[in-house]
Amino acid sequence: MKDSQKKPVDQLFTPPRAQTVSELTARIKSGLERDFTSLLIQGEMSDLSKPSSGHWYFSLKDGQSQIRVVCFKSANRLIRFRPQNGISVVVRGRLSVYLTGGYYQLQVDWIEPIGTGSIQLAFEQQYRRLKAEGLFDPGRKRKLPLLPRRVGIVTSPTGAAIQDILRVLERRNPGLDIVIAPVRVQGEGAANEIAEGIRRLNQMAQKQDYPIDVLIVGRGGGSSEDLWAFNEEVVARAIHDSAIPVVSAVGHETDTSISDLVADVRSATPSAAAETISAGTTDLLMRVDELRAALEAAIRYYLLRRRSRLKDLVASQAINDSANRIRNSRRRVDQLMELARHSLTNRLAVARLSIHRSQLRLAAIDPRRPLVISAKRLAALDQQLYQLIDEGVSTRRSRFALLSGRLQAFSPLAVLARGYTIVTDDSALLVTKAAAITPDSRLTVRFIDGLVDCNVVNVRLKDD
Repeated sequence: MKDSQKKPVDQLFTPPRAQTVSELTARIKSGLERDFTSLLIQGEMSDLSKPSSGHWYFSLKDGQSQIRVVCFKSANRLIRFRPQNGISVVVRGRLSVYLTGGYYQLQVDWIEPIGTGSIQLAFEQQYRRLKAEGLFDPGRKRKLPLLPRRVGIVTSPTGAAIQDILRVLERRNPGLDIVIAPVRVQGEGAANEIAEGIRRLNQMAQKQDYPIDVLIVGRGGGSSEDLWAFNEEVVARAIHDSAIPVVSAVGHETDTSISDLVADVRSATPSAAAETISAGTTDLLMRVDELRAALEAAIRYYLLRRRSRLKDLVASQAINDSANRIRNSRRRVDQLMELARHSLTNRLAVARLSIHRSQLRLAAIDPRRPLVISAKRLAALDQQLYQLIDEGVSTRRSRFALLSGRLQAFSPLAVLARGYTIVTDDSALLVTKAAAITPDSRLTVRFIDGLVDCNVVNVRLKDD
């Protein structure tokens, strides 16, 4: 080999290219996240951090090791309980690598306490926190009105609870006015709807012509998950802030919710809540009957005593000469007794008439009557709207037919139909004059039913 072709020794071997830290970390990330995609890990929570972003950061540890964990806001909003340091949990997630820091962590989407279910733990945490704020204080609970005139109900319009409440109220107090705030009572977003329903009825009650005396908030039975909306903080605070006394009726008698503890009165079931609301009217009617019976008994006893006294006077030797006066007095007593009987009967008749008139007045202001009138007016407007739509469509169809005819008259196809043709050259350009054509030119002639390709043999102009 010639000297000029020799290469330096350091050029005979190419050293391997060094990887960057980012490249190595990316390779580790790819491998770990591919092999550890579905994990169930248990341990003790520590170093919990909840920044303003809404994400949760903590460590999961046992006696020998620990690992960093992140639970993003999109996942933790579905977790019922509030995580805290020191509790043992089971988490579900996958392994991930944080490229910027170069460390691995668990990214979890489910957390369950060990020993106590998440729903029970969430309930206990919610209970302790709201109790510390005084939301369950017995001193702030209000008595229900004795004779409510209008009742607001916050529940599902399609559930069995509303039917039970309406059936009891109709039986025990048929003249009661009822306002329903229809809401969802389970599932995501139900708690916000319930709280909004309570606030909406409070706003209605502030109007002078629309007072609401008491609220029933609740639903029928279900699982702990189904009833959870009534344990949410937003519902508890809406009940606490309500200016109207609230009766909570959630689930069955064995179910206890946060709303039961905050409400002014807790009823075992929706039916029991309706019984509680209408108890004042029933008790008042029973009290009137009791007083009437007591008054009749007192009058009979008084008259019996007077008769006995009268007999004693008649038997006395001192008034033997006054027999006529005694007989007159006895007749007077009988007259007074009859008068008292008639007076009591008349008063009872007047009371019954007053109650009957009140029932007629309540029936006259039945809120269903304006609803029927509004429904008839809506039907008439609906028919008028359909009539206007039909007239508009007919007018526009006539207009469309007229414009279509005009457009057809100016259409090139209409000209072709009358026997005319359109001539274009090889470049598909329109030929309008014979002078633009030369012999041997290729032309295309368009008829109404097709195209004809032509070769020009001769061109004759008018002057020729």
